[in-house]
Amino acid sequence: MVDDPKKIAVIGFGAMAQSLLASLRRSNSRLEIGAALLPTEFRNGTEDQHEITLLSSADELIAWKPSLVVECAGHQAVHTLVPAVLEAGVDVVVVSIGSLADPGLLERLEESARRGKSRMTVASGAVGGLDVLRSAKIAGLDDVSYTGSKPPGAWKGTPAEEAFDLGSLRENTVIFDGTAADAARLYPKNANVTAAIALAGIGFDETKVTLTADPASSSNIHRVQASGAFGRFSITLENRPLPDNPKTSWLAALSVEQSIVRHFQNIEL
Repeated sequence: MVDDPKKIAVIGFGAMAQSLLASLRRSNSRLEIGAALLPTEFRNGTEDQHEITLLSSADELIAWKPSLVVECAGHQAVHTLVPAVLEAGVDVVVVSIGSLADPGLLERLEESARRGKSRMTVASGAVGGLDVLRSAKIAGLDDVSYTGSKPPGAWKGTPAEEAFDLGSLRENTVIFDGTAADAARLYPKNANVTAAIALAGIGFDETKVTLTADPASSSNIHRVQASGAFGRFSITLENRPLPDNPKTSWLAALSVEQSIVRHFQNIEL
């Protein structure tokens, strides 16, 4: 396999992947996405405008011999495609971190990477402070909690829409209070953030999650708090949406680009 920084492939070609492709082309990193795994039934013609190679299967992707694959297609792709790519010896950046809440998947991916002598990393996504959690975990964490707040309309299509009249809310309202495991299962669109925190810290069953709908807010707000032998930690982020897709955090897209850049750096700072 040739370690060519221009032989980067993505799985999926939605708003996240398209934003990533455009941002890399604007940068001076010399990195470029050259191919996308996108089955024929999911193509709408717009991907042809980006002048990239289109692939239809994991076998075609592996035969293209990418130096790095970036998964941008959702939980199912992590289950069905990423193990084969890792076992073929290709490094992967996973964007759909929430999939790792599924029982047994992380162990399966680790075994695939071991067999292929490859490496899988996860993008930090829309939330920060994960480096602090990973470091603090070494000495021992006592408590980790995450509070996610979004405008009521952002919770449409989730269990919150059935339990609350989202359009009539007049104050910040708790729509979920429980563990990261339950939050990832009930609110899969928010699972990437909760999974990232749980994996960096004390796990899905011990991480506390509160989700709220705030009619006074126009952005997504993430608050992470932790305590342990190291002391106490708190961070709050107010994220703007991706310009091309208001349902996706801009910071999440930027974190994927940063993961790619770091992968090809000789010195990681």
